[in-house]
Amino acid sequence: MTLSPSIFKAYDIRGIVGKTLDADVARLIGQAFGSAMLAKGELVAVIGRDGRLSAPELTAALAQGLQAAGVDVIDLGVVATPMVYFGTHILPGQSGIMVTGSHNPPDYNGFKMVLAGEAIHGTTITALYDAIVSKDLRHGAGTYRTHDIAHAYLQRIVGDVKLARPMKIAIDCGNGVAGAFAGDLYRAMGCEVIELFCEVDGTFPNHHPDPAHPENLQDLIRCLRDTDAEIGLAFDGDGDRLGLVTKDGQIIYPDRQLMLFAADVLTRHPGEQILFDVKCTRHIAPWVRAHGGTPLMWKTGHSLVKAKMRESAAPLGGEMSGHIFFKDRWYGFDDGLYAGARMLELLSRLADPSATLNALPESSSTPELHLHLQDGQAAALIETMHHSAHFPGADEVITIDGLRVEYPDGFGLARSSNTTPVLVMRFEGDSAESLLRIQAEFKREILRARPDAELSF
Repeated sequence: MTLSPSIFKAYDIRGIVGKTLDADVARLIGQAFGSAMLAKGELVAVIGRDGRLSAPELTAALAQGLQAAGVDVIDLGVVATPMVYFGTHILPGQSGIMVTGSHNPPDYNGFKMVLAGEAIHGTTITALYDAIVSKDLRHGAGTYRTHDIAHAYLQRIVGDVKLARPMKIAIDCGNGVAGAFAGDLYRAMGCEVIELFCEVDGTFPNHHPDPAHPENLQDLIRCLRDTDAEIGLAFDGDGDRLGLVTKDGQIIYPDRQLMLFAADVLTRHPGEQILFDVKCTRHIAPWVRAHGGTPLMWKTGHSLVKAKMRESAAPLGGEMSGHIFFKDRWYGFDDGLYAGARMLELLSRLADPSATLNALPESSSTPELHLHLQDGQAAALIETMHHSAHFPGADEVITIDGLRVEYPDGFGLARSSNTTPVLVMRFEGDSAESLLRIQAEFKREILRARPDAELSF
């Protein structure tokens, strides 16, 4: 298979098994990553894999490549992505690779990477491709051993996160790898747990493991309606993102989850920054200020958020996609299972958790809307709009990641995805009328820059 530069994405490596990704490619990536590790003085790599059918073969080849570079490998086996991150904190060495396709279709797989304690992105990832093409690879004979990290990971959480009362909950893991651990974790915390689709199955026979989309939460909503469970948690395919559903079937999107977490974290870190990405609700900034914190809007992307959290020393960050990053009482990486535990800790203090969640500030809003384009066209469209777009009545145009236009009664966002050839849009308004007006302004400017754009609004 010819090595395709297209699999080297902004935050990870991801391809279609048998088309752009196979064992030979995985072996080369392992050797390139091992070479990058050795250049930083790192000698030990922690690896793990999710439940996809292609994962065993790719992981074995990855380990061979790492060893061929001269790196020692600790293989955690089938784990959630945050368990690999956890391993880089408690095991020898601060580098790790998770073999996962995350929430992508079953025929995808890929690699999420931590190099010397940092989630790599951008040019650090493309440098791996360059090293393979130029054959600038180290050669050695590293060792290999397996390690079961599940007990240490679960005990670390259970030893710190405490419920004020027992709770009955429902969890939906969508047959992703979180299903192997979530039930045990929450039972150990004192919950009675109804499990939906917790059998790890890389064909995802029930629904797609992506809680960002409402259609994937309908089974969980029905379960809460038909049982006496009081809250529902949902996880993506590799367990690093959290979805949340109330007893009455309301989806509490991650930007609203972040409000509840921020109110708690700021009691211990008054005045500190709370980080959120450009896709989040405009209600976050005033909420954070009202609870004694400093709001910090940043670019979308889990690696970019982690880097900014290190720079800003923020104790908490979150993305609209569902990645929540706790530096307070935890290590600063995104972990859906841990975020679920912290959410249950807060909700267990309440007589009616759903009422509190439903009362969090909310406006009329859209989910992510996508304009599908060819490679490079989304970034070019944003560049054109930077120079030509006009938004009368706007309070502010924020350009840290695309165009986020703030109005007195809402916001609109258009940004180029870093992982697919897509223009990502999201809109929010204080009323349905505000929402439609803001969408119409963006539609006008997008069509002015690209008349052939086929928009869904």
